[in-house]
Amino acid sequence: MNLQVIDAALMQKAFLAGAKSLDRKKEWINELNVFPVPDGDTGTNMTMTIMTAAREVAALKDPSMEDLARAISSGSLRGARGNSGVILSQLFRGFTKEIRSAGKVDVAVLARAFGRATETAYKAVMKPKEGTILTVARGMSEKAAELAGQTEDIIEFATKVIRHGDHVLSQTPEMLPVLKQAGVVDSGGQGLMQVVKGALDGLMGREEDFSLEDTRSDAGKGAVAAGNDRLETADIRFGYCTEFIIQVENHYDQETEREFQAYLDSIGDSIVVVSDEGVVKVHVHTNDPGLAIQRALTYGSLSRMKIDNMREEHEERLFQNAEKMARQQKEAQEQAEADAPRKPYGFIAVSVGEGMGRIFKGIGADYLIEGGQTMNPSTQDMVNAIARVNADTVYILPNNKNIILAAEQAKYLVEDKTVIVVPSRTVPQGISALINFIPDLAPEENLETMVREMERVKTGQITYAVRDTTIDGMEIHQGDIMGIGDHGMLSVGKAIGKTAVETLKAMIDEESELVSIYYGAEVKPEDAQALLAQAQEACPGCEVELHDGGQPIYYYMISVE
Repeated sequence: MNLQVIDAALMQKAFLAGAKSLDRKKEWINELNVFPVPDGDTGTNMTMTIMTAAREVAALKDPSMEDLARAISSGSLRGARGNSGVILSQLFRGFTKEIRSAGKVDVAVLARAFGRATETAYKAVMKPKEGTILTVARGMSEKAAELAGQTEDIIEFATKVIRHGDHVLSQTPEMLPVLKQAGVVDSGGQGLMQVVKGALDGLMGREEDFSLEDTRSDAGKGAVAAGNDRLETADIRFGYCTEFIIQVENHYDQETEREFQAYLDSIGDSIVVVSDEGVVKVHVHTNDPGLAIQRALTYGSLSRMKIDNMREEHEERLFQNAEKMARQQKEAQEQAEADAPRKPYGFIAVSVGEGMGRIFKGIGADYLIEGGQTMNPSTQDMVNAIARVNADTVYILPNNKNIILAAEQAKYLVEDKTVIVVPSRTVPQGISALINFIPDLAPEENLETMVREMERVKTGQITYAVRDTTIDGMEIHQGDIMGIGDHGMLSVGKAIGKTAVETLKAMIDEESELVSIYYGAEVKPEDAQALLAQAQEACPGCEVELHDGGQPIYYYMISVE
């Protein structure tokens, strides 16, 4: 298809197709909006901005280019929401200023329009930031200027500009660390690309392709919304996103506007002030919206006022993201389990702590039940877990003496699988049992092997006392640190590290070969490293390993084999 000029009717169609494209993708773009200080959802804000203009454009019958330009510029400015929406409106404003007087638009006019759009948008933002929608717009305008003298075919021109825009968008994580941390491209830039791509589809008379592209940067793939848990509301310097429109009634010129921008800069940031034919659109992040409003009232009356508490919005967004991620992960896991072919054997481990969970998963556990000394899972929990493991024979590792009975009861409630309970009394015993599973052996032979090997493991657990008592001849006071072995108390003291070393010394003998230390959630890694060095000194003939168990309550779990 060769297209050399665009008339008003085709431009109208292209703009509406661009708006439709953005509207279809707004929720997807919202998911990319992981900036630490979101001023609303980027996809929604940009869509509301363009759709306000789209309604005015759609209402035009047989428009001239000037009518079309006015509707796009005025409609998008009045409907602009959030930083991204205002910037989009300014891109439209600059673009339409260039095409307004053109009866028909060719490549040369388009190239100038791209340039003027970028120039206008940059001027509207007091402190432009690279790695955003502005960068993507500038990249496309630079490519448009380069191509202006190389082709007269608008489709070829637009296709190459879009291709370059996608490339610039893919580089935004390298410009903004928060994007790289989260593993996504800039959401505003992505929104702009959807508009331009939709417009090209409109020019070509084809339906939009709404298939989801992968917009995550290579650095962050596999980490959906990665880093969200580290983006704290404390990072938000100015808490209120404040927007309004001034209907100018008093003196207001360029000098007035500069003074107004300077005032807003003294009370906030993320400032956008743009004016067009007696209307001024204002956006600012501030801790005192009233100050911005009071100054604005000196220039005229206000409308479309909106004040949002960004800290509340951010906390709510984090909560919603966490819920959505957990639901998606659960659904994906259930679907994968349902689709997987039935296996000859599978494993369920009772575990507590992220580190312990990773260890069990790493050595072959198919399903984890959260539980432990203070959170014993029920028989129904066991039955539910067995149903989730698609295997003929399912081994359960209770890893706590208080959970073994529930596991034994569960196996009598399952009819379509063979359930074998490995009576592991501690987490280290469960780890040893699973490591020593031999696929070629029959189920009962494996049970015998696993039990034999786990019984070679001695376990010590370091925790604190909640009351005064005397055990095994040792006087214990509330708050003391205790080292508990498989058959009783091994050590009592005031310091965690010292008690752990004494517990280890009580466990080792001349036949000891391997010491494994699992440190808990309340232990600093440097303290665990110090214990590792002490353990190596205390047991010079042993191999000593250190693992991040992440378990609560127990500062350390120590196993000796």
